[in-house]
Amino acid sequence: MTRIGRPRLAAALGCALACCAVNCRFGAMAAEPPPAPTVTLTVVGDIMLDESPGAAVERGQDPFAPVAALLDGADIRIGNLECVVATQGEAEPGKPYTFRAHPRTLQPLKRHFDAVTLANNHSGDFGPGAFAEMLGLLDQAGIGWFGGGADLAQAHRPLIVERHGLRIALLGYDEFLPRSFEAGADQPGVAWSEDEQVQRDIAGARSTGHADLVIPIMHWGWEHEPIASPRQRQLARLMIDAGADAVIGGHPHVTQDTEQYRGKPIVYSLGNFVFNGFTDAINNTGWLLRLELDRQGVRRWRTFVAQIDAEGIPHPAADADAAGTCWERGQATPLTCGNP
Repeated sequence: MTRIGRPRLAAALGCALACCAVNCRFGAMAAEPPPAPTVTLTVVGDIMLDESPGAAVERGQDPFAPVAALLDGADIRIGNLECVVATQGEAEPGKPYTFRAHPRTLQPLKRHFDAVTLANNHSGDFGPGAFAEMLGLLDQAGIGWFGGGADLAQAHRPLIVERHGLRIALLGYDEFLPRSFEAGADQPGVAWSEDEQVQRDIAGARSTGHADLVIPIMHWGWEHEPIASPRQRQLARLMIDAGADAVIGGHPHVTQDTEQYRGKPIVYSLGNFVFNGFTDAINNTGWLLRLELDRQGVRRWRTFVAQIDAEGIPHPAADADAAGTCWERGQATPLTCGNP
């Protein structure tokens, strides 16, 4: 047996201990779980691309350019397309306002949005044929859509968007007349919000769509009312009880109040976003909502204020940070907003 002198023994033991320390350290590092995936989702209110916003696009203007920095920084960007995009059809008889945008408007929309909800009271303004044409144009442009479809089943099917390993199901529903815009068994149109059907859709998004998170986007409430109605509150709670992780709304042409129910956010109305024809400041103020999502739901969320000019184009408010609302999961009251 070879004897090892004390100096050599000490050196050998020191080397072994050092190697052990290195291996233990790297072993501990390897055992640490990877950071939980997070996804940022930005949602805006009514986007109407007819009239002066459509004319701006025809001149080569991008109506979303002033707020592009807020939109384009998100992983997923969603808006409510408050018009039909088509070249055919006849205006709905007796309807005071009907909106049909030219297909060219999809170019700037595609630049800044990943998908749109079609569940509203204007996407059927020019009939089922124009609605069906819009579905094809959106597909050609590579813009996702939900809240409507070629038939009733497709209208209630969620759009599943996957980012950073998270599967997010988006559902859209209309609650504002005319109900004639609703999809039928073999007719294109929007998804209407029957309570039991909404509950089944949310459950199906998880069981069949294998979604980690489910977010319904609603078209509801009374126009120009800054406070949500009892019906909005009842349906929002029902959707969260059914498994929704957040509920987001629009239609009233003004922003409405927000709340948290069972720790999950409800934003009753984001107001207008791209929309002309309003003179009151309340109608020309909209919100960009940014949600930070993880597997447990909404981790934090905040609103950014946009001011809409006479042409219907949104611009970041000068005091957007001060005017915005910020929440974090587990917080009962809003936090002070920081920089975007």
